[in-house]
Amino acid sequence: MIVVEPLSRHPRHLGFVAALVYREFWAEVPDGMTESDLADAFGGRAAPGRVLASLVALEGDAPLGCVHLIDNDDPSLPDLHPWMAAMVVVPQRRGQGIGSMLVRALMREARAMGFQRLWFGTDGPGFYERLGAVKHLAKGRDFWIMQLPLG
Repeated sequence: MIVVEPLSRHPRHLGFVAALVYREFWAEVPDGMTESDLADAFGGRAAPGRVLASLVALEGDAPLGCVHLIDNDDPSLPDLHPWMAAMVVVPQRRGQGIGSMLVRALMREARAMGFQRLWFGTDGPGFYERLGAVKHLAKGRDFWIMQLPLG
């Protein structure tokens, strides 16, 4: 059985999550975040209010993916808040509904915090449109800023 829980309840998986996010989103970015930066952020050592929640999908004690609620993920759009960021599932388990579980869990978490929508950027809008997200702004050729209503 797969469950989605706060990463703070499973600190032993912090390094795994940081490495997973680094490989997926930051490994090719010059002067981008490091695994250490990500571990600090997801482990509660980010600037106050920067990382609002980090969730991890687990099967038994095996981490399968993660998603994060952060203040803002695009400095050029400072009025958009909060953002879903770094949603990733381990490659061998993609296409099995784990990403959808993570997004829905983050939606519940954000709704419980009083938010009405989530913002995020993606080059795969179709996945998120199936979960109710809508395109907001094209940023580049195949990259979209989207919003996900929580109502």
